[in-house]
Amino acid sequence: MSSTGTTDHEATGPRGARHERDAADRLLRAATRSGAHLIAEAASLVQGWAVLADPIAGAVYSTPAAAAADGVHAAAAPREHPHCTQRPAAGAVLVLAAAPTVPPGHACHVATTTAALLEVRGQRAAELRGEQMRLHTTLIRLLLAGHTAAVTETLGGNRLTHVTVYRLSGVDLPTAHEVLWRAVRPSLAPYADAVTLMGRRDGELVVAELHRGGDDGRILRLVSRLSERHHLLAGMAGPLPLAEMPTAHSDAAAARHSATPDRRVVPADAVGASRLTPLLPTAPYTRWAESVLRPLSPAHQHLLLVWLRTGSKPRAAAALGLSAGTVRARIRDLSRLLGADLEDATVRAHLLLALRAPAPGDDSDSDSDRSRSGSSPPRPPFPARLESLPDGLLDTEAVRTWAVGLVGGLEPHLRIALACWLRHHARTAPAAAELHVHRTTLAGWLTQCAEHLARNLADATVRAEIHLALKATRNGPDDPAALPRRGGRTYRRL
Repeated sequence: MSSTGTTDHEATGPRGARHERDAADRLLRAATRSGAHLIAEAASLVQGWAVLADPIAGAVYSTPAAAAADGVHAAAAPREHPHCTQRPAAGAVLVLAAAPTVPPGHACHVATTTAALLEVRGQRAAELRGEQMRLHTTLIRLLLAGHTAAVTETLGGNRLTHVTVYRLSGVDLPTAHEVLWRAVRPSLAPYADAVTLMGRRDGELVVAELHRGGDDGRILRLVSRLSERHHLLAGMAGPLPLAEMPTAHSDAAAARHSATPDRRVVPADAVGASRLTPLLPTAPYTRWAESVLRPLSPAHQHLLLVWLRTGSKPRAAAALGLSAGTVRARIRDLSRLLGADLEDATVRAHLLLALRAPAPGDDSDSDSDRSRSGSSPPRPPFPARLESLPDGLLDTEAVRTWAVGLVGGLEPHLRIALACWLRHHARTAPAAAELHVHRTTLAGWLTQCAEHLARNLADATVRAEIHLALKATRNGPDDPAALPRRGGRTYRRL
């Protein structure tokens, strides 16, 4: 007699066989309805709980819902949960915790049958996945082309008003796509509160979550786990109105270029969100930025912002979905429109500062003061120049304190090398030639600079701020000719 009160003969005899057939029939009927019903039926048969745990999504199905955390923990550390019965199933792990009165053989039979049915459901879903993925890619293309009404009509969710876009890149992208598809379980069901579209375009994975203006963070959590597990880099933009899908798409790509293995998912609003702009006096800063950007349309400003965020014209072209030649031509036209050399590092830094300025309406305090006094700020008759900043913008004590805190303490040779490298737009070969040092030497110095500054020098917006900080703290020209040397191409510490 076993401890559960059931003899081995009863467990394997006709009554036990009939009991197992009944259990299999119940599981089969549940499997024809949905995966959730199948897991619920398995939990009922073992008089305990059942969880299908995915390494990315966590608990895919759980009965009861309170058992989700226990199931995920058991799947992650099976040796710590010897009382649970586990089976691999459709890329996930099925975890059953049977009641003490349930025979172990019956629990194993339920687990094996449930796992097999989950595999069948997974294979059927895989057969349809290719067609569904192509449909998702088509819908994303339509959104990018501006056909938002057609997409929302197809989805049947006329209350879908906003979108959050993720763009992921990496070597293991095909596998990551399938894993995320299984974790998200995307559906085009009508009248859903949120619909997730995902598709591969031009060697990257694009995920667009359509919702009603409120992002619950579920897709962000899945993308974060996926990026860590499959070593991907991702950019995120939104929520933005659905009509601004192309803007969110390009902003996400610009943000991805700032991602690193230490920070794999970067939101677009964090790119270029500096520690410098809050220190600038709001009223003159806003007026100067408004004057600088007056000749530009919103489309022009967005192109320039993406270019400055990504750091290169080819990357900006990829982010905007344009050819590199088109981006080069438009930037040349904008350079003439602004009357400035956009290839100059200082001009680029000033332009990024202008593009990141608060909107004129954000200066509410000063506006109210002016309205009470009956005066308005003088508007310059001509657009301001990008080559120089107005007095009192960067030459304040707060800005100087920030600049010293950022680049203070750099040894002379590191400061000169860094300034030269920034003037050459982060190109090592021409900077090394001007410094008369080997490229390997310069690369080593830049590594020391990155460690000293605790900044990611691969981020174009970070480089722009460092360029401004070097200018604000400069006591003399950071001239390569002044590089401390001691014979040949070496240098000496001062």
